[in-house]
Amino acid sequence: MAFIRFADRPAFRNPWAEFERIRQGLDELSRTYVDKGKPQSRANVYPALNIYEETDRLIVTAELPGVKPQELELSIEGETLTIQGRRDSKQKESGISYHRREIESGSFSRAITLPIKVNAEQIGAKLNHGILTITLMKATAVTPRQIKVSAD
Repeated sequence: MAFIRFADRPAFRNPWAEFERIRQGLDELSRTYVDKGKPQSRANVYPALNIYEETDRLIVTAELPGVKPQELELSIEGETLTIQGRRDSKQKESGISYHRREIESGSFSRAITLPIKVNAEQIGAKLNHGILTITLMKATAVTPRQIKVSAD
């Protein structure tokens, strides 16, 4: 009879690990197959933004460098906030040969579904140093209210 020491015992092998390895390989294969022959593309969502909540308002900040306030259009419909605008290219000269071009120009539009209901009558927006700050006051039904408890 052969003795197997506890330390020499083979570790438990996860039967799903091999399937995961195959799935990762297929993902890599499909990614390289689709990208072959195409220029490098980025999943770029413009403008980049943050949304955060305070007790009585929702704040949306968006990075919009090089965009003038008159080139922006903000609208709200239901629970969707839309930011539209245009960023013009600084380089209008012909005969330029770029080594790298990452700053895009042209029209943009971004629609955001707001996480809470807001009062469409109380909205403020300002653009300062390329940062757009939109302040949306919460609807009265959503604003938390403090309820005092009285003793008999």
